[in-house]
Amino acid sequence: MKAIGIFGGAFAPFHNGHLRVAIEARDKLDLSQVRLIPTAHAAHRPDSRVSPQRRLEWLRVAVRREKELVPDDREILRPGISYTVDTLEELRRDFPRAALVLLMGSDAFEHFHTWNRWSRIVELAHVAVITRPGSEPRPSAETAELLVPRRAADASMLHAQPAGLWLPLEMPLLDISSTRIRRLLLQERSVRGLVPDAILNAMTTADIAALTQDNDATQH
Repeated sequence: MKAIGIFGGAFAPFHNGHLRVAIEARDKLDLSQVRLIPTAHAAHRPDSRVSPQRRLEWLRVAVRREKELVPDDREILRPGISYTVDTLEELRRDFPRAALVLLMGSDAFEHFHTWNRWSRIVELAHVAVITRPGSEPRPSAETAELLVPRRAADASMLHAQPAGLWLPLEMPLLDISSTRIRRLLLQERSVRGLVPDAILNAMTTADIAALTQDNDATQH
């Protein structure tokens, strides 16, 4: 069964930490592709000052040489709040025979019960919880009854059925965040090494101004 990774986020901007997560997940889970999906309108935070289309353009130049990393514009094209469950419903229609694997950080996994129709997400896809080596993600009290019996023993189990399981996915995470990048840009400091060179080379003065105006650019 073909397995497809799903990795979404604001990507304001897409950075080398995002890139390594996508590549490591592709390789460790033997994914045929990872679909990278910029959020247009998140439910839990204000929209970025950088347009969804511009963030998609950055994503495309950043992964041009990684053929299994596929920029996906479906949340940009869909009106309203960018709920993950709606995205997975669309992907399930597009790939009815594939195993879908939603890539999720451990912090998000702790608050998974707050996601819109979270139990439906597990019906549509597996969940791979990105964690640092030695860490052990655990379902929250609200999700434990459903998720505890659904933990996969290893990655091969994600290929045996289209959805319904979750698995911790250990990887060495780069200490990079979009918030830090925006703060450095606000301070007119270099972000070389944090952001793919292809994106840096494509950034305009207007892009940088928009990034530094995002709501959390100056938070500590």
